[in-house]
Amino acid sequence: MVNSETFAGFKWLNESRANVKNGCLTLLAPPKSDFFYNNDAASETGISPENLSNAPFYYTEVLGDFVLTVKVSVDFVDTYDAAAVMVMKNDHTWVKSCFEKTDFGTRAVVSVVMSQFTDDANGNNIDANSVWLKVVRIGQSFALHYSVDGEDFNMTRVFTLPVEETVKVGFVAQAPVGNGGERHFEHFTLEKKTLDNIRFA
Repeated sequence: MVNSETFAGFKWLNESRANVKNGCLTLLAPPKSDFFYNNDAASETGISPENLSNAPFYYTEVLGDFVLTVKVSVDFVDTYDAAAVMVMKNDHTWVKSCFEKTDFGTRAVVSVVMSQFTDDANGNNIDANSVWLKVVRIGQSFALHYSVDGEDFNMTRVFTLPVEETVKVGFVAQAPVGNGGERHFEHFTLEKKTLDNIRFA
């Protein structure tokens, strides 16, 4: 049961277990849970995750431009284990920025954009169990950023997503191929403002 005023008004898509302790939101990722559409992109010898849209998404609705910042932490066990921030219009129009155990055996900030087709891109490898994630919206333009210290942020990508004025914004706990586990979100802020430059946050 979530009982923090910080998350008042948040709702579930694919409800799971959640609790808040000392300002840290912990979500439980069930086994075999994710948002992903592989578009039959696997090679003859490659393996890609099956199509899933069952990961817990704990969200609020946001009108207009915003800047979301949060520190995420994961005790990585299985490939694709991740804590993510997500912006969603519907099941086939969304973006998520994940701190993930990749299929290369690394930990990285991975971005996935779903707009008719899934676009999956790995960012820099990070030798830690936690990282700061930031999502910036200006109109239908979005930018994803990350930081290892919460101070200096680097841009992951900038893109356009065909969304309405109001979107769902929140947190995803995923475990696409594994047995699941806890994902942690802390130092969360959601600012209703428009940045001068979406590339610098």
